Amino acid sequence: MSVTRTAAHGPRPTRRERYTPRSCAGRTGAVAVDLWRGGAQTQEPLLASAFSPLPLARPHLREPREAARPRAHGSPSTSHPPPRSLRRLGFSTGRRRSGGPGCGWARAGRVLGPTTARAMSLLRRRKQPQREQPPPPSDGNGSDHDDDDKGKRPSSSAPASKEATRRTKARWSCVDSCCWLVGCVCSAWWLLLFLYNAMPASFPQYVTEAITGPLPDPPGVKLHKEGLRVKHPVVFVPGIVTGGLELWEGHHCAEGLFRKRLWGGTFGDVYKRPLCWVEHMSLDNETGLDKPGIRVRPVTGLVAADYFVPGYFVWAVLIANLARIGYEEKTMYMAAYDWRLSFQNTEVRDQTLSRIKSNIELMVATNGGNRVVVIPHSMGVLYFLHFMKWVEAPPPMGGGGGPNWCEKHIKAVVNIGGPFLGVPKAVAGLFSSEAKDVAVARAIAPDVLDSDFLGLQTLRHLMRMTRTWDSTMSMIPKGGDTIWGGLDWSPEDGFECKAKNQKGNDTEVSDGINGESVEVPPEPINYGRLVSFGKDVAEAPSSKIERIEFRDAVKGNNIAHSNTSCRDIWTEYHELGWGGIKAVADYKAYTANSIIDLLHFVAPRMMQRGSVHVSYGIADNLDDPKYQHYKYWSNPLETKLPNAPDMEIFSMYGVGIPTERAYVYKLAPQAECYIPFRIDTTAEGGDENSCLKGGVYLADGDETVPVLSAGYMCAKGWRGKTRFNPAGSKTYVREYNHSPPSNLLEGRGTQSGAHVDIMGNFALIEDIIRIAAGATGEEIGGDQVYSDIFKWSEKIKLKL
Repeated sequence: MSVTRTAAHGPRPTRRERYTPRSCAGRTGAVAVDLWRGGAQTQEPLLASAFSPLPLARPHLREPREAARPRAHGSPSTSHPPPRSLRRLGFSTGRRRSGGPGCGWARAGRVLGPTTARAMSLLRRRKQPQREQPPPPSDGNGSDHDDDDKGKRPSSSAPASKEATRRTKARWSCVDSCCWLVGCVCSAWWLLLFLYNAMPASFPQYVTEAITGPLPDPPGVKLHKEGLRVKHPVVFVPGIVTGGLELWEGHHCAEGLFRKRLWGGTFGDVYKRPLCWVEHMSLDNETGLDKPGIRVRPVTGLVAADYFVPGYFVWAVLIANLARIGYEEKTMYMAAYDWRLSFQNTEVRDQTLSRIKSNIELMVATNGGNRVVVIPHSMGVLYFLHFMKWVEAPPPMGGGGGPNWCEKHIKAVVNIGGPFLGVPKAVAGLFSSEAKDVAVARAIAPDVLDSDFLGLQTLRHLMRMTRTWDSTMSMIPKGGDTIWGGLDWSPEDGFECKAKNQKGNDTEVSDGINGESVEVPPEPINYGRLVSFGKDVAEAPSSKIERIEFRDAVKGNNIAHSNTSCRDIWTEYHELGWGGIKAVADYKAYTANSIIDLLHFVAPRMMQRGSVHVSYGIADNLDDPKYQHYKYWSNPLETKLPNAPDMEIFSMYGVGIPTERAYVYKLAPQAECYIPFRIDTTAEGGDENSCLKGGVYLADGDETVPVLSAGYMCAKGWRGKTRFNPAGSKTYVREYNHSPPSNLLEGRGTQSGAHVDIMGNFALIEDIIRIAAGATGEEIGGDQVYSDIFKWSEKIKLKL
């Protein structure tokens, strides 16, 4: 390219001219103009090298800023034509055009020189160049008619903009749709959150009352109006899984979790690092204590169990209502403990039993000598039963409080949903890591919970973790066939599942063929067969069941021999060979007596460790010195109540909810590292009123604890002076009939009888507040019964 001047170019300009590059390639146009003005032939190679790599991409699309200014008639133009070589590059005469992409620095380039122009051009490279258009024609003298046509030519920026918009719409993808949807959801969420926080505190109650009618006063408000005030200090004893646990020391994978909750709260780390969480929540499979390098401890204070997760209350409603009549933290104490450990090990590791003893003594001393009211829930009932024997026993095994300690310090023990005699649900959890809800979820989404995706074998890791918790073994059914029934009988025989209240309806009336009324007897249910392999086995007469003894069976080859990782997942099932699996299934039906042997067969190390801390039998002679060992203290059938005749014992629980009582099992399809047994969810009863649902036989209870377990001891075992209650402490049964919430605005309801939701039951809370304020069992109404617990108790032939 050459810039040699000719005569056609006219005289050399003597002052700075303003040249406007016609295209975005003109981003170095100012440099080119300065080079041309130098006029030296030696700069021609430099000029050529400056322009040669530049793509002549897009023309100038905007009109010059001065184009709109009228020029005086006859005034000479100050523009001079550039050389033809520069016109080929898109330069023309005329003033600087404003706003063109990459052209806004032309004047700066002529003023500041080529070096600064190069630097400025770097700042403009992010801008999108526009479409190139051919330069307008010029006359033979090199003059340009752009100035004459400026007002005539329409701008091309509008069509380009429309075309760009069309291209943008054409590129809309599913990702854009997802982003748009997420944005809308987030905006709506923040708007609702803002409105929720901006609305008055009474607005939700106003809306609820407008729909459902006026709400009753909470029990605390009602009783405060009646004049009840704080009197007896209150001790709460939480149950299994409802108390928070936090990390004090952990492995490298738990970095940053010091004193963060591993159990309770938001459970955020379950999703972030699930295998690390399982490792830290598990205990040592040999000792039942912490693994080396791990320390997980219970959260302390009322916050330990007021809410399980945000928004899901446990003790919070009861605490709030007690506060209405004057209770505060100095008169309320949460006896938090590590619910994974065996009861005696909570004292060995954390001295929890000693702390409970000291706090009760302190509360009695600082509250005018008023004895405490203890309120255990769920497994906390068994834990406090263990405590009452521990505090009287001499050291080092016991607390050394003496035989009259409970009489001096405890006014009443108000047990809520107590599994005194165990729960069948514990058997299913230890045997196959299942329960009714897990079995239903597995049926809805087959193989999801058993999937090996990303190595997260959910149920297998859950089994590995829970089998290290010795506390779960304390809830295995106690009393054997005497309490729970045998192959052909059970205390609940005749129970029907068609309604909430099943009192005295042993037959059903239907129309016969000729329209005559025919009495249809209830479907026979063998509740005593806690585990049956097959629905036909569960329903067949015991004389027709061919059972093959499993206790001495040879377990056979290791079913995990091809994959050593199964040893880490299963805990003990990897040692159960094909022969052992077949032997378990061939025995066919298991009662409460044989369930203990079954668990010893499939999980020998777990049961060997647990047998040191828990017992499941019935004592023949409670004066035998062997019953002074702590392993018997949590079994009400193998220990005596304290010598406290003035101490009252209440059993409060919900009824009217189908509760797991027995199971139908089957062998699982063979797979590597699989759990060989599972609930047969295809086993269903004959009609909608059947007690067999999804492989689970249902009885009356609070959805977790059957009535038989929660009510028998207070209804008969401890009623009056018996060998289990030699001091004659008064006992009361208080049942609360379940009534679900009528709408979503009622939340979990104020009349619920469910195992945890009953903690918000207004009737139960009112009874507790009256007891804490000084009322006796007779003053609150004595027994309150809706189930057949007294009838069923009479069927149990137990020496009292």
